Amino acid sequence: MKKTIYTSNAPEPIGPYSQAIVANGFLFASGQIAINPENSELNNGSLEEETHQVMRNIKALLVESGYEFDHIVKTTIFLSDMALFAQVNEIYGSYFKSDFPARETVAVKGLPKGVNVEISVTAYKG
Repeated sequence: MKKTIYTSNAPEPIGPYSQAIVANGFLFASGQIAINPENSELNNGSLEEETHQVMRNIKALLVESGYEFDHIVKTTIFLSDMALFAQVNEIYGSYFKSDFPARETVAVKGLPKGVNVEISVTAYKG
């Protein structure tokens, strides 16, 4: 069974995709960037603000779906420059208690709306 997840506490999709999908105990959350869902504007004044907004957007999708950060089994972090890794990694890590998810982090040529960070997650709750 497949269920589409939508919450006004996360940014509206900017293309033909869903915020998240739940299927067979898995939550597949689309990549989140630092769009503030309250005003649909980018919250990218600093890398710290940008990363926290991304993580808040992920949290909103988790909450709406009945999941928590502890349920995340896999993440993908996209960066505009690998030089940003240490700062993003520190903030990202602060959202997890233990049993960190599997992850890859890659630097890409460009991200939507010119942001520095995009993160997607897969969670599982059996």
